[in-house]
Amino acid sequence: MNMLREEAMPRRPGKVLSIASHANPRIKSIRALAQVKQRRESGLFVAEGLKLVSDALQQNWPVRMFIHRADAIDQPAIAAAAARSRARGADILAVSGEILAKITRRENPQTVVGVIEQRLIAAEAIKPRADSVWIALERIKDPGNLGTIIRTADAVGTGGIILIGPSVDPFSVEAVRATMGSIFHVPIARLGDEHFQRLREGWSGAVVGTHLSSRIDYRAAEYREPVLLVMGNEQSGLSEALANACDQLVRIPIAGEADSLNLAVATAVMLYEIRRNHISL
Repeated sequence: MNMLREEAMPRRPGKVLSIASHANPRIKSIRALAQVKQRRESGLFVAEGLKLVSDALQQNWPVRMFIHRADAIDQPAIAAAAARSRARGADILAVSGEILAKITRRENPQTVVGVIEQRLIAAEAIKPRADSVWIALERIKDPGNLGTIIRTADAVGTGGIILIGPSVDPFSVEAVRATMGSIFHVPIARLGDEHFQRLREGWSGAVVGTHLSSRIDYRAAEYREPVLLVMGNEQSGLSEALANACDQLVRIPIAGEADSLNLAVATAVMLYEIRRNHISL
């Protein structure tokens, strides 16, 4: 994977290459990014589709490789994105649809794939505005849930997301796909339990979590800004330590026979309630 590390460094305008073999070292390296170990070692991830790569370019995320189906470069939007990527140092790889299918593990792949540098913010960079809300997710396991939460966080205008403990990788293909490009708009931090507790101790607004034992309707709670919304693991909810760290625990009522809501849905419900005075048509 050393080749990917080298390509993550700033460099001259990229090369334009045509690759026809699945065995090409670049293709093997890109495919290896499906593994979390390789993403961590290289600091790179794969984004599928012209929209996601264009969002990355617009937000100045470093695109290191721009891979496109060879017969699609005549499309003006793809040609423009390729030129912009190359000018910033990305290598442009023309490949077959079959190779794209191998890279994305999809039968009907997108015509464009980007290899992009990861970005996470440090704990010191979490400086909430007075009217903001941040989301803390404890040991979330499902990449689709995380991607959907990132997309919702973008939609309601949150400050960012904090992943607590050994949570799923936000740069997995499944998570990035579910964000629909919002991965490039929402700051994300990873914190251990101790770092999060220190952050919580200095939080100036309300720290609110959801819990099935609570008797407080989420619509009746006071969300003193800036709000830190703490959501628990999909299976077990908030740990006792994080539940105790909250100023207030609330509950979303359920009228039917379901015993709980999907984590991404519950987070969306909470965010729209917290942000109701900041969102208008």
